[in-house]
Amino acid sequence: MRFPLLSLLCLASLSFCSTPITAQTPTLESRIQSPSDSWDEISEHFDVPEKYEDQRGEYRSPLQFNDGTSVKTPADWAKRREEIRTDWHELMGEWPEVITNPEVEILETTERDGFTQHKIRFRWLPNQHTTGYLLIPDDGDTPKPAVVTVYYEPETAIGEGKELRDFAYQLAKRGFVTLSIGTTETTNARTYSLYYPRLNEAEVQPLSLLGYAAANAWHVLAKRPEVDSERIGIVGHSYGGKWAMFASCLFDKFACAAWSDPGIVFDDRPDVNYWEPWYLGYHPQPWRKRGIITEDNPAQGLYLELLEAGRDLHELHALMAPRPFLVSGGSEDPPHRWTPLNHTIEVNRVLGYENRVGMTNRPDHSPNEESNAAIYNFFEHFLQPE
Repeated sequence: MRFPLLSLLCLASLSFCSTPITAQTPTLESRIQSPSDSWDEISEHFDVPEKYEDQRGEYRSPLQFNDGTSVKTPADWAKRREEIRTDWHELMGEWPEVITNPEVEILETTERDGFTQHKIRFRWLPNQHTTGYLLIPDDGDTPKPAVVTVYYEPETAIGEGKELRDFAYQLAKRGFVTLSIGTTETTNARTYSLYYPRLNEAEVQPLSLLGYAAANAWHVLAKRPEVDSERIGIVGHSYGGKWAMFASCLFDKFACAAWSDPGIVFDDRPDVNYWEPWYLGYHPQPWRKRGIITEDNPAQGLYLELLEAGRDLHELHALMAPRPFLVSGGSEDPPHRWTPLNHTIEVNRVLGYENRVGMTNRPDHSPNEESNAAIYNFFEHFLQPE
């Protein structure tokens, strides 16, 4: 998956140079510029607190090429963006070919609160199928915006799990088509199967492969007649937040994204554990003991290489520009995360855009009603037509 160099026209229109947008379907740019009740609710979250304005920390600027020269223009950024993507795919492993024409089997259909719920089965890896839930609002045939939700398993997001993680259900109630997918198979010691092509010969870091699986889920939604393929976002919490972040950054067709407290950059906090072998520290078994890195329990694999090279996830955030994203920050993503986010804000300014990067903050890791309301308003503003 290489990102082709964008023309300035594509950067300006955010059309992804694929499907023409009809006169009846407002462009993403027009929705961003139009005042709305949902924007009134979230606009404050796109203002960097004065304490963190222009603070960029020790993170290397994404606007600096590998040879040390600087990005000055949108055309420069298109080249630098390709350089970043190439580097990360080479480091994490190249994706298999994206499954652009998925075969979807409907296993079960249920009528719920204003929407139809289909339990479906489709191929999300070249060698593996998964089951998920497709929720379609019962409000006419006009193509609708859609959101992929990702988590440990697909039931939680449809309202059959821990409270305040029912993103698919709540968005379907708000008029979005949603697709809930999930797996415990990267972290469950009894079912190591989400590795390509197999556990002890994995060619792609597991977290990157989750992004690939979400890209295939995007195509499941895009093929539905009820869905406007130009208006598909992605959201997830915690493990799902990491998953949603990697998917949206690495797959350009996601129009926008919300990441709930994933730990948006490397950190030695126990829950910001990118060093684990099911994220970016893959190594053949036997695996290290789960937990923080110590002298007696060292990390292995790519994670250490990334640290030694001075790379961090803010480089991936920059690949979102100019697509909007919201960090729903909790205990793992407190306000000082504006420091790495300022780098993507700077990239957007080179492209001529503002209000593309937002963050909310709460003290706890778990979502709450206020943080979720911001997520729903975010998707309503950036994906719903006026």
